[in-house]
Amino acid sequence: MTGIAILIATAIAAPIELRARQRPAVADFAPPLPASEAQAVVAAARAAERMQQQSAAEAVPLPAVQNMYFASSGFHISDRTGFLSFWRRNGGELIFGYPISGELIEDGRIVQYFERARFEYHPENLGTEYQVMLSLLGNEITQGYDFPDGQPTQGRLYFPETRQTLGGKFLRFWQKRGGLRIFGYPISEPFEEISPIDGQVRITQYFERARFEYHPEQLPAFYRQMERANGIILSGLHEVQLGDLGRQAMQRRGHTPHAVGPMPGAPAWSPKLFERRIEVNLTQQMLTAFEGDVPVYRAPVATGRDGFNTPAGSFAIYYKLPRQTMTGSAGGESWYVPDVPWVQYVVGGVALHGTYWHDAWGTGVRMSHGCINLNIDDAEWLYHWADIGTRVDVVY
Repeated sequence: MTGIAILIATAIAAPIELRARQRPAVADFAPPLPASEAQAVVAAARAAERMQQQSAAEAVPLPAVQNMYFASSGFHISDRTGFLSFWRRNGGELIFGYPISGELIEDGRIVQYFERARFEYHPENLGTEYQVMLSLLGNEITQGYDFPDGQPTQGRLYFPETRQTLGGKFLRFWQKRGGLRIFGYPISEPFEEISPIDGQVRITQYFERARFEYHPEQLPAFYRQMERANGIILSGLHEVQLGDLGRQAMQRRGHTPHAVGPMPGAPAWSPKLFERRIEVNLTQQMLTAFEGDVPVYRAPVATGRDGFNTPAGSFAIYYKLPRQTMTGSAGGESWYVPDVPWVQYVVGGVALHGTYWHDAWGTGVRMSHGCINLNIDDAEWLYHWADIGTRVDVVY
């Protein structure tokens, strides 16, 4: 097989479903801080965050905010159209990037450009999930391309609507990050293309609303070795990246918007403006991250098995480590697990962390000795989003 064929076969065309394997669970590390010290750390962090939120609220009460200013790009997102809520609920910067224009009128409709998308306001759907819709920028950017049809293949999902297939890490990303509503149907098979992101030749696949690029270097070599050894699919947070179709489409249409300063009363965007909270549902084996009452991220988990059940209750992150070697013994078992990624302790020795020795997240197979196991990409996102003091509610 050629290099591209091997890479597609191993990374892109992996089986759609991989059965969760029963492997020895990894027990949890001893508490990194005494309980009294952990409580003091959380109290101090929460006090500092309340002061920051109070300062923002003095400028404009958060429940009344209709505009947020994004200093990194120099534009606002407004909720008078629902654009801000849609952006927050459906992936935010990770999926859409930052705003690169204000609201514009195109073809009689209010639109706004983001780095990777164009939002459309549909007042005829006011109050429904279709009030905001995404333009078919993948179709627009690839006009004139002649993509060959895909063929139904074992282990790949076939879409008769566009006669294309989807599998492996691209399929996992598509399913996890929004599916048909956010990305649309695939309109090509995976192929090699020079990436506008970094100028490198990348495995690429186009969708009605997006372009996926595969960046294998974004999953560290050790985890890739574990992935292959265990026959599972792990995910780096930026292993699949989205092309800047919003920027390309805006340039094609000749728009050259200029950055602006913040509107009076519009706070600079930060997740810290809102009370952040993580909810872990032990029954559903699902984690949800909230900013205020808005769910902004969901991830499947695998929690403590019988005899080592993850405790229910209201806790808070009190200690964080980007990597940790977990060692110890309990119940007649001993363990040594190197390079456990994105570790956040919430109570005693129980932590949120990435996992590379199983893929049981969300399957109902509880694998740990109490910790909350996540895929590596989810653990990394949470690590950067949450702070010391962020509340963690573990519920049934």
